[in-house]
Amino acid sequence: MHFATLGMFIVDEFSILDEDGNPTGKTLAPQIGGGGTFSVIGCRVWLPPSEVGMIVDRGSDFPPSMESKLAEFGDEIWVYRNQPVGTTRAVNTYRGDHRSFDYITPRIRITPNDLQGTRLEKPTTLHFICSPSRASAIMSEVQQIPGWNPTVIYEPIPDRCVPDELEPLVKVLPLIQILSPNAEEALSLLSVPLPPTEKLIEKAALKFLELGVGPDGKGCVIIRSGSMGACVATKDRAPRWVPAFWTSKDEDKIIDVTGAGNSFLGGLAAGLLLEDGDIYKATFYASVTASFVIEQGGLPTISVVNGSTQWNGDSPERRLHELQTRQAELKD
Repeated sequence: MHFATLGMFIVDEFSILDEDGNPTGKTLAPQIGGGGTFSVIGCRVWLPPSEVGMIVDRGSDFPPSMESKLAEFGDEIWVYRNQPVGTTRAVNTYRGDHRSFDYITPRIRITPNDLQGTRLEKPTTLHFICSPSRASAIMSEVQQIPGWNPTVIYEPIPDRCVPDELEPLVKVLPLIQILSPNAEEALSLLSVPLPPTEKLIEKAALKFLELGVGPDGKGCVIIRSGSMGACVATKDRAPRWVPAFWTSKDEDKIIDVTGAGNSFLGGLAAGLLLEDGDIYKATFYASVTASFVIEQGGLPTISVVNGSTQWNGDSPERRLHELQTRQAELKD
């Protein structure tokens, strides 16, 4: 089994208000959410269900329509645990242009030990989204499981990407092979003023490497930077950029970026397997993956056409070739 996430499944609800905090009358139906869910779907874009998985805590209130939707991606992906306390739910509040996210039920956190005894036991790649302090606890648990040394992809949780969290982050970095904040999160952790620029992002990536990412400092930093692309930095090479598939020129294609970063990292994990560990080549898979997620609200659509799996009616391999060609032409 290649990829598992410790991220949660969440039922997302929505509250849409005007600038003054008054209801607009616009409503959205609850949607499948959770960073873990999006990361798994990102990996599933490239790999069969047998190689991908996550735990889903399912309460008696779990919507049957959502369970049917998840089954479309492959039943074996989802390891269900029935929970008497109900399914984790959160509300996304839109007040004008501002978005906030709040849990409305208790969170049921997933730990590495929860994977043991399931088909998700000892995946070769482990992904999680949390604070630096919890990341340390997770890695301590990983180290206590005999015979398991996964490639770790760590995504710092957005609201803990503040300067006070830099010290606990530094403590866990040597255990993390791949660190991937987004541009705003990276600069915030390092107390660098916004807005992000390519130069600032590259400096931030090099600073994280200097702080000791990965065993023996041989890890990787990928700073996800929206339409600017992704900055990939390792000790042995200067920072390199992988372009976004959809850029600021493709506004009609960019509908909702929710989950794009999570799916990017699931796609990255798949790319690492398919490209024999080449982190730069793998990031092209990640960029293509995110392109499918931002084309609509919620998860992309999977279908099989003439024996080939498509997402939103398009081929991931076609988009990968297009992105690789685009980058090669820029170099020329």
